[in-house]
Amino acid sequence: MPKITIDGKELEFKEGQTVIEVASENGIYIPHFCWHPELSISGNCRMCLTEIEKIPKLAIACSTYATDGMVVKTQSESVVKAREAVMEFILINHPLDCPICDEAGECKLQDYAFRYSRGESRMLEEKQHKPKRVPLGPRVMYDAERCIMCSRCIRFADEVAKNPQLTFIQRGDRTFVSVFPDEEFDDPYSMNTVDICPVGALTSRDFRFKSRVWEMSNTPSVCIGCSRGCNVNVWVRDNVIQRLTPRENPDVNKYWMCDFGRTKTFKFVNAETRVDGPFIKENNELVKSNWEEALNLTAKRLKKFKPDETAFVASAFATVEDNHSFALLAKLLNAKYYSYFSYVIPGSGDDILITEDKAPNALGAELVKFKANGVSNDLDEIFEKIKLGEIKAVYILEQAHDFDSYMLDALAKAEFVAVHATNFNRLTEFADVVFPASSFAEKHGSFLNVDGILQRIKPAVATVELDRALDGLAQSRWDKFGTKFDRWAQGKKYDAEPSWKIISALAAKLGKPFNFSTSEEVLIDLTSKNSAFRNLDYNEIGGTGIKIIERKFSEEEKI
Repeated sequence: MPKITIDGKELEFKEGQTVIEVASENGIYIPHFCWHPELSISGNCRMCLTEIEKIPKLAIACSTYATDGMVVKTQSESVVKAREAVMEFILINHPLDCPICDEAGECKLQDYAFRYSRGESRMLEEKQHKPKRVPLGPRVMYDAERCIMCSRCIRFADEVAKNPQLTFIQRGDRTFVSVFPDEEFDDPYSMNTVDICPVGALTSRDFRFKSRVWEMSNTPSVCIGCSRGCNVNVWVRDNVIQRLTPRENPDVNKYWMCDFGRTKTFKFVNAETRVDGPFIKENNELVKSNWEEALNLTAKRLKKFKPDETAFVASAFATVEDNHSFALLAKLLNAKYYSYFSYVIPGSGDDILITEDKAPNALGAELVKFKANGVSNDLDEIFEKIKLGEIKAVYILEQAHDFDSYMLDALAKAEFVAVHATNFNRLTEFADVVFPASSFAEKHGSFLNVDGILQRIKPAVATVELDRALDGLAQSRWDKFGTKFDRWAQGKKYDAEPSWKIISALAAKLGKPFNFSTSEEVLIDLTSKNSAFRNLDYNEIGGTGIKIIERKFSEEEKI
């Protein structure tokens, strides 16, 4: 392979790679504003200037292709002076408003100003004034005075979102970004421009002025908006989720996520409708109870019904671990009827990230499906039998969407209904027992996405159950799970538990405990029963997931 030398290090590279790509792959950082690995090269910020032997002028690393034998210096005296000059030029008209800018703490310009700028301006003239607080669309706000004209947002809209709605207008130091005439920046992926904006020119209208980045914790997780399972960071302050941002994963979502996943998939976690503790129906109303009473009542009622009078409805919104423990409980009771609920909206997907299946774990729920008496039950068939009175007891795992009206009408005729829910909804109105389930942001677990990639979720928000887990647990041990103590010092904590843990407690009440103490133990139990999950644990899944199966799989792979 051809070789290039950068700052004295001889490196191999592939034909067609630029200097900045080779450097980035080998851990050598070259400062830049306009370059992004998933966007075309514009070369207009000049921040990535480097010194290359046999080239008389400094060359920008983003558009200079590596050649065999090339020698590059990224820290020479001439390069440092050039960067200082570029920074001085950019800062001539840039406002000094870091104290009120949402980008503070994540801003390339702020970082580079400390590292490469002169520390003070030689310019005494008044700065150029441009439009401020301009709503480009329903989700993105623009401040033209902060904009450094890197064109990242324009290129993203054109090349990635395939919806060119942005452009430069005016000339010289009066240039700024605007939408095309009679257009609004309302693309389903518009908020990715906020992430890739290297300064504070583009901000999220949903997150604007809510918190400083250093006041929040961030935890790696997975978006639950659809079966794509985009990798995200969950940002929390005072035990309340403030925002989701995309996390890089080349095999799933690259650097992006949709606006719906970013703004609509987490607000239920801290909503007023959260189920806070177990509830039992008395006199046709749900009243607050306790765990012992709710578990005892559920065990007692389930024992009353015959296997062919009991139905289990699993969920594509619950984790692999939750669904596996649910299937084990159905087997324990020899239930004849078992299916799972998903949520597909035909025509709602696209060819970028969004899928028609709006559940994060439909493939996982299908793969661990319990086949009662060798028969895979149809959900409509189950609810028809409930309506006819043939099925009398129904146990329903987490559902993020309400059932159809005919399903709710059928549940009204059941003798006993137990539901795991994060929030009160129309479904919980028909329940005799409501168990408070931890949300995706409050538990460990895994989801199997549409492409068969198994991915981890971790707790970012504390519950009462997690607080109990912290008692007597050394900080060093807790750190290995990727969480911190300080994020939970303040804020409301709900009395909720992971569904697998609730089910394990219920199995103990039925006289056949599962003896699971962690979600990873549930997964390891699944590996012994399903070859698709063989030899897996959380370390094996890692931070970006592991592909375990293709979309199509044989009946033999299902338990």
